[in-house]
Amino acid sequence: MTDASEDFDDDARPRALSNAKVLGFIARFWLRRKALFVGGVALTLVAICFDLALPWASGRLIDTVTRGPSAVDAAWGAWTAFVGVYLGFSLIRNIAMRFWIPLAARNMEEMTNEGYARVQAFSSDWHADSFAGATVRKLTRAMWGYDAVTDAVTIWLAPSLVVLVGLSAMLLARQPLAGAVALVVVVAYIAVNVVVTSRYVRPYNLKSNALDSKIGGALADAVTSNPTVKSFGAEGRESARVAEVTAAWRKAVMITWHKFTDVWLGQNLLLVLLQGGLTAAMVHAWAAGRATPGDVAFAITAFMLMSGYLRNMGENIRMLQKGLDDTEDVAAWEGLAPQIADAPGAPDFKRGPGAIAFQDVTFRYKAAGAPLYDHFSLTIAPGERVALVGPTGSGKSTFVKLIQRLHDLQGGRILIDGQDVAKVTQGSLRRAIAVVPQDPALFHRTLRENIAYGRPDADHEEIVAAAKKARAHDFILRLPQGYDTLVGERGVKLSGGERQRVAIARAFLTDAPILVLDEATSSLDVETEGQVQEAAEALMQGRTTIVIAHRLSTVRGADRILVFQNGRVVEEGRHGELKARGGVYARLNAVSEGA
Repeated sequence: MTDASEDFDDDARPRALSNAKVLGFIARFWLRRKALFVGGVALTLVAICFDLALPWASGRLIDTVTRGPSAVDAAWGAWTAFVGVYLGFSLIRNIAMRFWIPLAARNMEEMTNEGYARVQAFSSDWHADSFAGATVRKLTRAMWGYDAVTDAVTIWLAPSLVVLVGLSAMLLARQPLAGAVALVVVVAYIAVNVVVTSRYVRPYNLKSNALDSKIGGALADAVTSNPTVKSFGAEGRESARVAEVTAAWRKAVMITWHKFTDVWLGQNLLLVLLQGGLTAAMVHAWAAGRATPGDVAFAITAFMLMSGYLRNMGENIRMLQKGLDDTEDVAAWEGLAPQIADAPGAPDFKRGPGAIAFQDVTFRYKAAGAPLYDHFSLTIAPGERVALVGPTGSGKSTFVKLIQRLHDLQGGRILIDGQDVAKVTQGSLRRAIAVVPQDPALFHRTLRENIAYGRPDADHEEIVAAAKKARAHDFILRLPQGYDTLVGERGVKLSGGERQRVAIARAFLTDAPILVLDEATSSLDVETEGQVQEAAEALMQGRTTIVIAHRLSTVRGADRILVFQNGRVVEEGRHGELKARGGVYARLNAVSEGA
């Protein structure tokens, strides 16, 4: 067995997107709701002012108490100020959270929705190259990455920086030596954390994140293919394959966590230096008569505040880095233009009778050396029923993908009803082309929702009418919940013929002028094939129809049969004519009949 973790080496490499770019991406979400953001910042700053006043209130209380019982009234006043400062900090900080919570929730919602919309806009090639499970993992991880970054920056790091600088300045003014010690340690602490976390920890965190995404990809790949796994009795083999991926993640994440622990040790050593240096400076000043007990209390309270903020800062620098790394993939998608984009100001496609024209088309797949279509031209009349036949790889399915504009051309153009498919919006174009594939993938939703997918505003009567035309109504009524029956992921609760009839019902409801039947009956038994063929015949009436088939018995009624070979039409005509010619079609037909 090959090492499953090798499948993910390319994706496991660290990305090149900088921290600054990811932070800029997140900051643009903050500024979408300026009132909430500014309100949260303002209240946080007010809370910081109360926090900065705590050492002052502590020192004042100690100085007052040391004056003896004669100062009892002043002592109670100092006590009131000491308690009031902390109470004010707690209340204002709590109110500030009422601003941060809706800001975070709404922005996390929008980030996920917009990230998903960008993924939907990417080309079929992009999706074919990406694990669906890994993509889902990246989207959900980015949502929580945003939350971690926002908390780290706005609630912890920025306030911590203000408090630490403010306390250092207050110490400098009150006791210069103690203030200098505090300032040096604070600057060193912040610099070491930022540099070490970004350069020492981040590369390994990116790799463990990428492998985390691949766990999602491996799990989704195995779970969605469960029927195949069971049919080969391969449960143990798939479990072992997933275990290899999780083992690769475990090795990477242990390195990351050990490096975070190394950083944590360095942070605590710096805190010991701050504690020892600050208290030594104050004891020295007290021994020399330059510091009062209140000064010592001020310094000790300041150290307790500073050490708490510094510990939080260390934790939140790590949280910030992890949040930036978690958000990086979605931030990178923002700069990734859709591989197939609508032209600026492109109009919607206007439905017509369904005339199709390939004009001097040249097309090559990105992994191919030579073009599949080379100056290819073809015309299909409105309402014509055309069958595409030929060996695998001859260009039949590509023909359909190109009229849907799932790929862009390298030359020439494709017109539908006189409109260049590259110059109209993709969504409106595809809504005018109904496709019934060989193995329809239904959503894990109700039959009603699946049939109405092409026209979500359709009422129940229209859905039932479409199901009746598709010969699906009777089997739907036999199900326990009828049209409200959930069909399972990809429609696994239905048989192949039932899925085909649901797909045909969906095409009926869409009422598109162009219909594509892609091997729609090739995997069905004879009886079911007859039912589906009857439904398909009804659906083809009045529409331009393209039928892709290997079983040539299904295309005998076509107005025209096009025989593809290496991206060219080598023969065309009706079934009887082509069979009589004794050419490529006749040989394919003989094989089909023999089978």
